[in-house]
Amino acid sequence: MRLWARIPLKVSCLAELGDRLVVIFDGHCGLCNRTVRWLLRRDRRDQLRFVASESEMAAGLLARHGINSPDAESGPATILAVLNFGGPAERVLARSEAVLALLGQLPKPWPAVATALGWIPRPLRDLGYRLIARWRYRIWGRLESCPVPTAEERKRFL
Repeated sequence: MRLWARIPLKVSCLAELGDRLVVIFDGHCGLCNRTVRWLLRRDRRDQLRFVASESEMAAGLLARHGINSPDAESGPATILAVLNFGGPAERVLARSEAVLALLGQLPKPWPAVATALGWIPRPLRDLGYRLIARWRYRIWGRLESCPVPTAEERKRFL
């Protein structure tokens, strides 16, 4: 099990999540881990929470939405952003829609970047996303050991 997946839940109840987005990412993927670090540095308004796709919490969420669990060998094919996590209006965004939602939660200039990218038709955005996802392990590698988050970063992981 990955370190990200073993971090204990720091949020005592789902109400404390508020309107924060929950990001489900592949803990084995070098690109995904770099993306999480990038998001952590830019999320100055504390709008994001993170959970590795290998965790029990992610498995439960995937099952609730009828999404196949990621293959342990290849990892999930996409990043997911969850709106209203654990609530009745819970919604899962995938691929480019997730990326746009995440960028929209960051401080300037990232919401403007999300808006500009949103003008690109979704099938084209998702095609670009799928191409990167297909080559991610070859380009950025597959991690055998996870980076250890700082004490401050641990608060942001579920």
